[in-house]
Amino acid sequence: MKIAMANDHAGTRLKQEIKAYLESEGHEVVDFGTYDEESCDLSDFVYPASLAVAKGECDRGIFVDGVGYGSAMIANKISGIYACVCQDPFCASLARQHNDANVLCIGGKIIGGMIAMEIVKTWMATEPLTAEKYVRRRNKVKKINDRHCVPVK
Repeated sequence: MKIAMANDHAGTRLKQEIKAYLESEGHEVVDFGTYDEESCDLSDFVYPASLAVAKGECDRGIFVDGVGYGSAMIANKISGIYACVCQDPFCASLARQHNDANVLCIGGKIIGGMIAMEIVKTWMATEPLTAEKYVRRRNKVKKINDRHCVPVK
């Protein structure tokens, strides 16, 4: 699987750990930066990474900032992005099962490396539920997206 990754200065270390894990599992990682811990603007990195997922250039995205919410707010502005902040493996499982989230956002100031790895492993391995009620709910969210968000070109 091809994974877009992005971060700000607060997520650099954790992103590098996650990236190494993903690559060891055979995934291709497209790293949109940043690459150091110098203060920076998150949107400079999350926005192009989100576009890559929305355009189908990457299958999913994993973004790491201080708490995760900044990344999710930016990513969810892009049509076709369904970003969720997950702080434990249970939430990561539900984000995929119920919502088919295609972007995972993690808070590098909140979550340590071991928990983050379990979140990533769970999120990567979990498939969306196919029961009618979940499909119906996801389709309603997609209709809202399609009605109010400009398609990515």
